[in-house]
Amino acid sequence: MRRLLGFVVILCIVPSVGAKIFHFSASIQFLFDCIAIVPLAAVMGRATEAVANHVGPRIGGLLSATFGNAVELLIGLFALMDGLTTLVKASITGSILGNLLFVLGLSFFVGGVRHPVQRFNLKTARSNAAMLMLGIPIAFVLPVIFSKNSPVEAMRMSSAVASVSLCVYLLGLFFSLFTHREVLLSADVATTSADSSQHHWKLTPALLLLVVVTVVVGLESEWLVASVKPMAASLGWTQLFVGVIVVAIIGNAAEHASAVWMAWKNRMDLSLEIAVGSSMQVSMFIAPILFFSSLLFGHPMYLLFSWPELASLTGAILLVVLLVVDGESNWLEGAMAVGAYIVMAVGFFTLGRA
Repeated sequence: MRRLLGFVVILCIVPSVGAKIFHFSASIQFLFDCIAIVPLAAVMGRATEAVANHVGPRIGGLLSATFGNAVELLIGLFALMDGLTTLVKASITGSILGNLLFVLGLSFFVGGVRHPVQRFNLKTARSNAAMLMLGIPIAFVLPVIFSKNSPVEAMRMSSAVASVSLCVYLLGLFFSLFTHREVLLSADVATTSADSSQHHWKLTPALLLLVVVTVVVGLESEWLVASVKPMAASLGWTQLFVGVIVVAIIGNAAEHASAVWMAWKNRMDLSLEIAVGSSMQVSMFIAPILFFSSLLFGHPMYLLFSWPELASLTGAILLVVLLVVDGESNWLEGAMAVGAYIVMAVGFFTLGRA
């Protein structure tokens, strides 16, 4: 633990702090903040896993679900404090697209290169697909259709969608962690849990590390958000492109690596859970929390997304459902998903510059 923490502090945090102290350009500060957040997110994940090993599978599952997207949540909260609602909504879109298309596609491709055909739990895949259909096409498209460009209607629809999505997400957690845990538990998850229990950290150091890293991630997130506007202005980028592509990739980088590594080891249930589960968590947990937080900060963030965002999200959902419905994957399916993500990324870059 000490070596890991020392590596993160020396190579990642020090340059970020130095750039802030010596007033480097906004682009350099943004770059160093991004570099610092990625390993910090990895350490946070390790610490969360270590604490979860001590408190049991149910509480540990709740803890993992809560801290699974902590980086995105912290960045979103600080951005809302600065009134950057467009950036926050774009990061929600980008996080979902990145996990569904880029991460899942890269996992299918990398795993498929080593294993011609990979299989995963079909019940879990179908359950996640159904949750995604509720959490994205229905929850994001309907507010745009029924709001009629009225702030009152937008607030009403956003409140309803956020409340229902949050409730369904919590019910889904109860379903997967309590009532149907044995049905949805795969051999991959059981093996990983057994391995983790043999090589876990002690509770007190892990808990202390989790608290410290969370605070540092919050500080780095605040610095990153503060440098977004001048950085985007200097490069000619918009908040839409920065949120959909840059911030989303940074916030999920640690999970990206984990999903691909699990696919390489032919643990597709874990890889699928990381990619699809993270997307589901962003749409049904992070987005509602950010909406309600925006009301407290005095910068209401209505859950009304642009039509390019909605079209991309709906297309991504349909493609993923078609890819996982048979319970098998191969490298060609992964290449198709990554290709779709690249096309969408170019589209948002072009739209941003326009």
